[in-house]
Amino acid sequence: MTPLVRPFRLAPGARVAVVAPSGPVSEERLEAGLDILRGWDLDPVVAPHVHDRHGELGYLAGADADRAADLQSAWCDPSVAAVLCARGGYGVQRIVDLLDWEAMRAAGPKVFVGFSDPTVLHQAFAARLGLVTLYGPAAAGVDFIKNARTQEHLRATLFDPESVRTIHAAPTGGALVPGRARGVTLGGCLSLLASDLGTPHAPAGARGGLLMIEDVGELAYRIDRMLTQLLRGGWLDGVAGIALGSWADCGPYEKLRPVLVDRLGGLGVPVVEEFGFGHGDGALTIPLGVAAELDADAGTLTLDEPALR
Repeated sequence: MTPLVRPFRLAPGARVAVVAPSGPVSEERLEAGLDILRGWDLDPVVAPHVHDRHGELGYLAGADADRAADLQSAWCDPSVAAVLCARGGYGVQRIVDLLDWEAMRAAGPKVFVGFSDPTVLHQAFAARLGLVTLYGPAAAGVDFIKNARTQEHLRATLFDPESVRTIHAAPTGGALVPGRARGVTLGGCLSLLASDLGTPHAPAGARGGLLMIEDVGELAYRIDRMLTQLLRGGWLDGVAGIALGSWADCGPYEKLRPVLVDRLGGLGVPVVEEFGFGHGDGALTIPLGVAAELDADAGTLTLDEPALR
């Protein structure tokens, strides 16, 4: 794997677009998130269909064509410096092939932030545009609105990326498998990585990469099944190292941990557990597509260069 192109950092006054490529958005939480962005001296604009809800499929934020149009229009708008997802949920897989990737490539690099269901977009941006993206909080997410650690880490990544070149695991984090490894970061939500296999925008595998994975609401046997799928498909062959984020609502961690040891311990690469990104409280922002060193014993991910230029 080779490092991807780093977008430009944000400056005070930058316009950022908020889109809803997945599930419906709470208006109250969105307004709270917009207030935080305004407090950073950003100029957030809300895409036209962010407040939509699909008439028959209530788990979608409006029609597929409208959600795709919002994302593409925001990305191709030369006045927009960054595109932020309002939330996750489900729906990106339904729109990712509706996007005009040639037009989006012609628009040039800019910052993309999202997590969970937008994992599919992170992979597509890497494959189709060759861009570093930020696996970070949703603009209308509860953790972003209420957790100062989550807010500050995203703010620092966007405005002062040199200050977060070394990302430290949560206090509960540590080595599941000790050691150090170098590679290029990739990954996201485990269930989306598994369901994205075989699609045109998914990476062929994690060879040479530092895999960052987490999930929410999946029982231990389902996580076993998804990791086994990646193993059987050869997708984890040659992975350099693994950082495990949060496993919110996945049952007691003491029951999940043996699954992670069983499925990942045999790869012979460093593995850090409870690193602190994803769906958990105080989630960190993780750049994807950057060269870095993972130190499982120290619980650190050190980027060769800042995530943004």
